[in-house]
Amino acid sequence: MLIDQIKRTTFEEKTYDEWQALAVKSLRGLPFEKLVTKTIEGIDLYPLYTEDSPKLDSLHPIRHAKSENGWIIGQEQYVRDAKAFLQSLKTSLKRGNEAIVYDGRKSFDWGQEELQELAQYAVKYPLYFFKVSKKDSILHFFDKISAEDREKVKGVVEVEDGAFVKQFVNLRTIGADVVDEHHRGADAVTELALVLLKAVDETKKVGSFSALSQTFFTRFAIDTHFFMEIAKLRAFKVLWEALSNAYGENMQPIPVICETSKRSFSTVDPYVNLLRAGNSAFSAVLGGADMLMVHPHDVLTNPTATSIRLARNIQLVIKEETQVNEVVDTAGGSYFIEALTKELVEKVWAMFVEIDQTYTYEQYLASDQYKTHIQSLYEKRIDAIAKGKHSLVGTNVYADLSANDEIEAVVQIEGRLATPFETFRKIFKQEQPTVALLTFGELKDFKARADFISGFFATAGIETIGSPAFQSVEQALDWVQESSLDHVVICATNERTEEIMPTFLAQVSKDFVIDVAGKYPENLMNEWLEKGVDGFIYQGLNKLEKFTDVLNRWKGDSNS
Repeated sequence: MLIDQIKRTTFEEKTYDEWQALAVKSLRGLPFEKLVTKTIEGIDLYPLYTEDSPKLDSLHPIRHAKSENGWIIGQEQYVRDAKAFLQSLKTSLKRGNEAIVYDGRKSFDWGQEELQELAQYAVKYPLYFFKVSKKDSILHFFDKISAEDREKVKGVVEVEDGAFVKQFVNLRTIGADVVDEHHRGADAVTELALVLLKAVDETKKVGSFSALSQTFFTRFAIDTHFFMEIAKLRAFKVLWEALSNAYGENMQPIPVICETSKRSFSTVDPYVNLLRAGNSAFSAVLGGADMLMVHPHDVLTNPTATSIRLARNIQLVIKEETQVNEVVDTAGGSYFIEALTKELVEKVWAMFVEIDQTYTYEQYLASDQYKTHIQSLYEKRIDAIAKGKHSLVGTNVYADLSANDEIEAVVQIEGRLATPFETFRKIFKQEQPTVALLTFGELKDFKARADFISGFFATAGIETIGSPAFQSVEQALDWVQESSLDHVVICATNERTEEIMPTFLAQVSKDFVIDVAGKYPENLMNEWLEKGVDGFIYQGLNKLEKFTDVLNRWKGDSNS
C-alpha cells in the first residue's frame, strides 16, 4: 500500500561538497566566493556551516563563565533632577526594571532627602553607575547606608576614585568600558582586545589577577550585526578564561554589562530604531549578558513615557516569551556561532598580544596607531553605508520623505553612522533642486530603474518628479523645455538609453545637470561625459559623494 511505501521512504544523505556544487551551479558562472561575506573584522562568513567546518575543532565551553542563568533588566532614567529621578525609578521598578542605572555625564544636584530615599532603594536593587565624577553629589547616598546594610549593596560603580566604595564589598569599581570606543567605530576584535589590555593594566595596579577578578566588570555596546554580537560576548568568556589561565588562576565569572548601541540610530526615522534595539537586545541576551539596558528609539532626541515603556518591554517580552533566561548558553551548539566565536578569539588574542608588547591601555588609546586604526574602521563603515553594502533602513535605503527630519539630536554620538545622511536631509529640507526622471519606453522597461533613482535621491531628502513615458527624444525635449528643472536623470533600458543619448545630447539645451541611470561600457560613458552628461547613478555608487556633487553643481560650483 502507498502508506507503507511512504513509511519506508528514506532521505539520501548529502555531503557538503554536493551542496557546494549545487550552489555553484545556481550562481550561473559566478564563483562560489560570491556567497562569502567578509566582515569589518576580516572574518569570512560562509553560507553554510557543518560539524566538519574548519573552525570547529578544540572549542572551549563557556557555560561555566556565567555565574547564573538570565540577566538583569536595567533602565536609565531620562530626567533632569533628583526628585524626578526617584519618581521615574519608582515607576520603572514597578513595571519591570530591576536595577538602578545612572549616567554620571548627566549629573544634577541631590538634596539630603533624595539621598536618603535613594539609599533605601540601593539595599534592594543592584546599582549600575557609569562615568561618575568623584565630585558628583549622588555619591553621598553611600553615607546614608548603615554598616550592617553595606553587604546588601551590589552592582557596579564606575567612578574616578572608588576608594571610598571599598566598604561595600559587593560593589565592583574597576572595569573595561568600551562603549565609547564602539561608537567611534571599533569592531568586535578591537573592543575585546581593549578589554584584555585594560585587565592586564589593572592587574598590575591591584597586585594580582585574583584580586582584580573580585572587582572587575566589562561594559559593551551591542550593535545590529546579530550573530557577530552574540559571538563577541561568547568570545569574551573564552578570552577571560584564557587570561585567567595565563595568570595561573582559576577563572571567575565577570559581570558582562551591555546596552544597545546608538551607532546605527537615526533621528529622521526613529521608529526604525525600535527594530534595531530589539535586534541588539536579543543578541545581548543570547550572547550571555548579565545586565542589559535598552535605549528608547528616540533616545537621541527626547525620550517620552511611551518610548521608555517600549524599550523596557523589549526585554520583558524576550524574557517572558522566549524563555532564554532559563539557559546559560543559548547559542551554544550552533555550528555558525561556534565557528565565529573561535575565529574572534584567535584574532583578538593576536591583537592583544601585539599591543601589550608596546603599550598600556591608556597609552594605546592615546597613540597615533590606535587613532589611525579607529579612523580607518569608521571610514570603512561609512563607505559601506554610502555604497549600499550595509543597510540603515530609513537612512541610506527606503527613506521616508514624510518623516520629521527637522528634529535635532540632543545626544551627540561620535561616529554615529546616520549623521552624514541626516546632514544632507537638513540642507535639502530648506531648499532643494528640482530633479526630474526622464522615462522612456513602456512602464515595465523603466519602472525598476526609476524607482531606484527616486529612492536614491530620497536618502538625501530630495523628492524627484516623474515624467510621462516618452516614446521619442523630441517628446522628452518638449516636456523639458516646458518645465523648470535643475537636474534630470535619464531612465530607460540600457539598449534604449544607448539609442537615444546621441540625439538627446545633440539637441538638448544644457542649462541643467544631466545624469544617466545605470552603468555602461567605459568608452561610451566617457563619450557621453564629453558631450554633456554630468554623471551616472547605479547600485554601488557612493551616495554621499554624489549628494555633495549634486549640491555643489546646483549651487554653481562646477569644479566639484
